[in-house]
Amino acid sequence: MTWYFTEDPAVFRAAAGPLLAAEPARNTTVLTLMDRAVRLGWWADPDGRVTGTVAVAPPCVPLLGAVTVAAARALASVLPYGPGEAPTEVRGETGPVEAFADAFAGATGRSWAPGLRLRLFRLGTLVPPDPAPVGRARVAGPEDVPLATGWAREFARDIGDDPDARDLTGPVTERVTEGRLLLWEAPGGHPVSMAAVSRTLEGQACVHLVYTPPAERGRGYAAGVTTAVTRTALATGTEQVLLFTDLANPTSNGLYRRLGYRPVTDHLSAVFTAP
Repeated sequence: MTWYFTEDPAVFRAAAGPLLAAEPARNTTVLTLMDRAVRLGWWADPDGRVTGTVAVAPPCVPLLGAVTVAAARALASVLPYGPGEAPTEVRGETGPVEAFADAFAGATGRSWAPGLRLRLFRLGTLVPPDPAPVGRARVAGPEDVPLATGWAREFARDIGDDPDARDLTGPVTERVTEGRLLLWEAPGGHPVSMAAVSRTLEGQACVHLVYTPPAERGRGYAAGVTTAVTRTALATGTEQVLLFTDLANPTSNGLYRRLGYRPVTDHLSAVFTAP
């Protein structure tokens, strides 16, 4: 059983394609970041069958796909990285992340602490909110980029990320340009909530950036815009619609269940201390 690594997405897809197609939900993060990762890896059993994947996001954050605990533990000792590039955290399904973190900490003398805990949901049958919130959804335009970028920064802050750690204008602009970011407008015409959806890969897309400013919460706007962006994904022929929720936020977890999303698996971010 061996880990193999490449910097070429085409090589990775040729090796791991059957697993990515068989378990797209468990590999959704790897699929989403495949073309932007600094390194990609796959775990092969003795018979050559690929049963695990990883994408290393810049600067050096392993994002585990569908992978066993044993493979995650082995990855900790063979993950290639250069001087000053040691992983600062690892993300993925809870069990494999804990296995990687324990093995990496044991080998390097570092410690780790649990960070963000997420739950991956997959849409069953969409159940729109009843009654529907007042207002309507619309596709965001170029003039909405500054507002949406500001909300994306607040969203990052709400989930414990550093909004200054990376550029958010570029990703927001990309989603707006491709018609993948929707706004919910109140009856007066002003935006009160937003949601985006990823590109469809292996028949699935992921709803994300669901954000409502604090002053507008409690009116059902998030349910309205999430329903609208889910319908947008389904209308393009997407077979599975996914989303992640913060396990520490019972409001959002309850909302998505009411809309017809069902739990798939729990995820964890393990953060390493400096050496």
